[in-house]
Amino acid sequence: MATETVETTQLRLASPNGIVTRTILKTPLRDALPSEIPVIDISPTFSDSLQDRKAVAQQVRAAAQNMGFFYIKNHGIPADVTRDAYEASLAFFRQDTDNKMRADSRKAKWENGYRAPATQRLNPYEGVDVRESFSYRYDPRYDDTVGEKGLEEIPEEVKRYLRCEEYPWDKTRNLPQLKESLTRHIRECLRLARALTRCFALGLGLEEGCFDGKVKYPDASYGLNYYPPLERPTEEEEEEDATEGRVSIGSHTDFQLFTILWQDSQGGLEVLNKQGQWLRARPIEGTLVVNLGDCMQRITNDAYVSTVHRARNRSGRERVSIPFFWGFGLHETCSVVVVGEGEERRYEDVRCEEWVARRIRDMKRVGEMVDE
Repeated sequence: MATETVETTQLRLASPNGIVTRTILKTPLRDALPSEIPVIDISPTFSDSLQDRKAVAQQVRAAAQNMGFFYIKNHGIPADVTRDAYEASLAFFRQDTDNKMRADSRKAKWENGYRAPATQRLNPYEGVDVRESFSYRYDPRYDDTVGEKGLEEIPEEVKRYLRCEEYPWDKTRNLPQLKESLTRHIRECLRLARALTRCFALGLGLEEGCFDGKVKYPDASYGLNYYPPLERPTEEEEEEDATEGRVSIGSHTDFQLFTILWQDSQGGLEVLNKQGQWLRARPIEGTLVVNLGDCMQRITNDAYVSTVHRARNRSGRERVSIPFFWGFGLHETCSVVVVGEGEERRYEDVRCEEWVARRIRDMKRVGEMVDE
């Protein structure tokens, strides 16, 4: 019996190992199965019972070894906090261009603030990202484990890596609810990220708090992505090919430990499985998406997976997503913490600042190669 041959194409992108090429199946886009991107109830993570916390950690471990993507429910972020952040985001992005450009990130000291359309291309081989964004780096004043009173206790070696500033809030005073709503949401994301960090530690068979010191002053950033609708494909085009066309955000892997993502109901997140097929990670009400980054893959000696993903908003309506990126403090060191039986350690220690800088250089290098 003849085996049907599936056409393929090639995808180039920046990776922790430089520029790599992935073989992509030119097959119809399909929804991810629960066995591929599971929904995990993480409420036991907040339990007083260590056994309950370990049970959740094992589910997280399985997802991390499989696709590196999973949904979480009962995560503890109040629905009204998320709703307010979403509505404030829409209010900002629906403004006229002049109002938004007041918070132009290019004029900020640390690039916090607004990025206009046609100014970003996460994967240059796929063209310019069809999106606008607003971002804000970790600020200890909005971290309940630090707060205003704890600012003086921050070591100098940490302060030199902080990239927070008042610029984006000063430039959005016409929308006072923006700062209020987003900083409330940031506080909740920080709390959840720390709980997940301890969950990952348990899943790796480590002491639950072994990473606590490394994320005391994390390299974290909070973003808003606004995606206008892309041109909708015909049914025939959608069936024939899931690889072509413009992207809302290009194919990439995240740099750090993990990302917590809220997405609205429009959909558009797509994840590349190990076989090279694009899968839809459809929105599931009440959940957040968690995906692992390159740093997590590194410290687990490749046991956990940092998976390529992208977004294409073909809903015909505007779409908003809110990612929260989480990693060890830039002053910390990224080291392999587990090595499987019979394996060799694959990565040397690296300063987190150097690691992030290297990944950014890799992405810029891809862009330079495209421009040549």
